[in-house]
Amino acid sequence: MRDITLRAIDVLRDCDVIFCEDLKPAGKFLYDLKLSKQLIPLNEHTESSATEEALELLRSGKNLALISDAGTPLIADPGQKLVRLAIEEGIEVSPVPGPSSLLAALVVSGFSSDKFYFAGFLPRDKSERKQAASKLAARSETIVLLEAPYRLAQVLDDLVAGFGPSRRACVAMELSMPKERVVRGSLLSLRDQFKESPFKGEFVVVLEGRQSGTPKPKRR
Repeated sequence: MRDITLRAIDVLRDCDVIFCEDLKPAGKFLYDLKLSKQLIPLNEHTESSATEEALELLRSGKNLALISDAGTPLIADPGQKLVRLAIEEGIEVSPVPGPSSLLAALVVSGFSSDKFYFAGFLPRDKSERKQAASKLAARSETIVLLEAPYRLAQVLDDLVAGFGPSRRACVAMELSMPKERVVRGSLLSLRDQFKESPFKGEFVVVLEGRQSGTPKPKRR
């Protein structure tokens, strides 16, 4: 809550309708800001109907705001379809910069931020996840991954197989929250640590890019 910008508050105060990821967190968010606005959910379950409803409102001259549950909207969150169609119709789209978990994790990792590759979410299927990790291991840029709150141990296990046990990594957890925690080390040490002390919550994994002269890990 303390990371919101003054401009974002102004936008939410002045807009006509707010499209949100989920009603409950959005309602609490507006309550804390002492704002009262119509909320319409736009998520993976409502994207088609909510997008069309948003476009109709925009065509009628309404000003809309799009928010996510946390962080910057559209970064691994719903809303891309609405933005694309609005642009195609010549409707102005204005970004409001704000918190981003992947950028926060990148800068706190200690790895190079001159070039980085955002790989989003790895495949859910274990064999596909291992294959994806093996391909990512060849990249020289710093790599940033997001993952579901309950799948950290599984992902670290597959990253060890794909990147090799010695690749340096950082796991940033509960960023901007009271229990924020950042752990750095080799993939093997991180995997063993989280197997021994499981963590369930929001996290980002940052991996150091492949250094010159480092042999590519064998696919398993």
